[in-house]
Formats: sequence, C-alpha cells, structure tokens
Amino acid sequence: MADPFVLVHGACHGGWCWSRVARLLRGAGHDVFTPTLTGFGERAHLLTPDVGPETLVQDVVGVLEYEELTGVVLVGHSFGALPALAAAQRVPDRVRRVLLLDGVVVEAGQPGLAGIPPATVRARLAAAEASGGLSYPPPEPAAFGLVDPAHQDWVGRRLTPQPLRPYVEPFPLRAPLGGGLPVTYVHCTDPEYPAIRSGHAIVRREAGSGASSPPATTPWSPRRRRRPPNCSGRDRSRDGRSRTGKSLP
Repeated sequence: MADPFVLVHGACHGGWCWSRVARLLRGAGHDVFTPTLTGFGERAHLLTPDVGPETLVQDVVGVLEYEELTGVVLVGHSFGALPALAAAQRVPDRVRRVLLLDGVVVEAGQPGLAGIPPATVRARLAAAEASGGLSYPPPEPAAFGLVDPAHQDWVGRRLTPQPLRPYVEPFPLRAPLGGGLPVTYVHCTDPEYPAIRSGHAIVRREAGSGASSPPATTPWSPRRRRRPPNCSGRDRSRDGRSRTGKSLP
C-alpha cells in the first residue's frame, strides 16, 4: 500500500495550493490530505489573537490522529515546515519521513522570523500594524516565483493575510530538523527564494552532524525536471538514512 501524504501549506496560502499536486499523488495510488491551518485560506475567518504556533501544530497533529494515519510522508512548504516539523516530533510514530520544500528552518527555540532577513522582518511587522498586530497582507503572487499570468491570477485571488503570532513566537521544536526522523530538504533554485537562505546553513550542519537520521538535501529546478528524492514515499534505506540526497550549493 502506498504511503499517505500530508501536505502543509506555507504563508498566506491554504490547502487549496496543493490541488494539482494532490491530484498527481492520488493518481499514483497515495492517500493525500491537504489541511488548511487555522486563520489561513478558507479558515481565515477563524483568526484571533489566540492563534499561535500551538494552534497550527495541533491542526496537523489532528489530521494525523483523527485520520488514524501511519507511515506518513509529511511535507511542509516554506513557513509550513515549522508546524510540520513540530507535529512530526510530537507524534513520531505516525510519520515515516519529513520532506521540506524550500522550508523555513530555524534553531530550536527561535521564532520563524529568525529565519528570514531583518529588513523583511521589519517590513512585515510594519505591515501588521494596520491589523493591530494580528496579521500582515499577502505579497503579490510574483513574490512566490510565479511568472505565468494565469498562475499568478489563480494564486492571487486565493491568498489571505498571514497570521503574525505564529511567526513571532517559537514552535515547540526539540531540534531544528526532524528530532531523529528522516528528513529530506528540497531546495528550489529556479527561481530561488533568498529570504529563507539562512536556514540552508542549518540544513548543511545537520546533514554533516552524524545524527542518526541526517537530512538529505537536493537542489531542484523545474527546468531540470528532476524529481526530488523519496517524493514517491519509497525509502530504500533500511537504517532510515536517505542515500540519494545531494548537498546544497
């Protein structure tokens, strides 16, 4: 039986952003779940000052537990890497592998904003003042690397403000990557998203740390049409290590 996938979206997005990816994975025989985090997407109306990192972690854990999933490939995109990593550490018996797609990576105990440039942090905090510090407006779709006008329109009309508290408070992480679970980090290069570059140093360090399950890393460009390692959910390694990753450039 094919491993189930749980796909966690990034900032200003919702489960809707995975619709085309989910269709491909289901066509390959996988069960796929695309939860929308509280305060995002079609759940934006649920945003209150109480929505913080713990809320989003429980969103993901709830899917894993109530769907009674095991052997999960848990994918976190961009900001979504943080709730995905925290959820995996909370219920490791349900997760086989964590896959981070251009994920925000910070040291344990640091907030998500620690993983992006200071100038970007200042701009987001200033933008959040209009909402009383509750959220900041979404950027233009081109900021996410979209160049096709049709894609920009499809994404742009669905983007919602990003809740601020989950970015300024740390997620409950015991370790920056995986906490012992196998991790694959996919670094998108065409175009690259430089705002999360500081996290790449943590990924390199963890990959060379000698941990029991260090993260495999691979650069990926849509022009190369290279499939990231283990995206099919098949792990050919008996000891939990990925043997197909390549170092970040």
